[in-house]
Amino acid sequence: MPDTPQYTESMNALIEQFTRLPGIGRRTAERLAFHVLKTPPEQALQLAHAIEHVKTNVKHCSRCFNLTESDPCAICASAERDQRKVLIVEQPRDVIALEQTRLYDGVYHVLLGHIAPLEGVGPEDLTIEALVERVRRLATEGGRVEVILGTNPNLEGDGTALFIADRLQGIGAVQLSRLARGLPAGTQLEYANRSVLSDAISSRQPLG
Repeated sequence: MPDTPQYTESMNALIEQFTRLPGIGRRTAERLAFHVLKTPPEQALQLAHAIEHVKTNVKHCSRCFNLTESDPCAICASAERDQRKVLIVEQPRDVIALEQTRLYDGVYHVLLGHIAPLEGVGPEDLTIEALVERVRRLATEGGRVEVILGTNPNLEGDGTALFIADRLQGIGAVQLSRLARGLPAGTQLEYANRSVLSDAISSRQPLG
């Protein structure tokens, strides 16, 4: 009986790496590996270089924790943005979704997740303490600070927003608001369309 055909060591290594990507099974990984194999060398190397550049150059902004290649990021560094208006979101992709509305003129703070005890994610795993220090510093500089809670309108997002609101209590001159519930409950910001996000920003509600 003939031996079962085997992939080469290099192909097996590439397939293995593709299977580690979210939503990629073995068969899809094999198709991707063969696509790379058939692609002209210069195109395949462009993919490799793009991955290398992302891992080398992209980092989190030291102020807002959004993804950036410069520190601070372009939004935080902009003189045209209201630095005393801070919109809190869960992920960098939420910033992109909100920026597409072209309605918001403040800055952001990216939590890099939400509080989810069942998943082992606590407040200490997020950028909440950095947010508290940022808001406290703005408050001591004088003038009102508006903090907009833009976590996703679901159980985890609401719990995270309540925790943050509690942590910010007692810091003077801070006005808390929440994105309006034009966002359907249970959804995520990145999947909301532009008009829904526009309504949520313009109709945000004060907290407390």
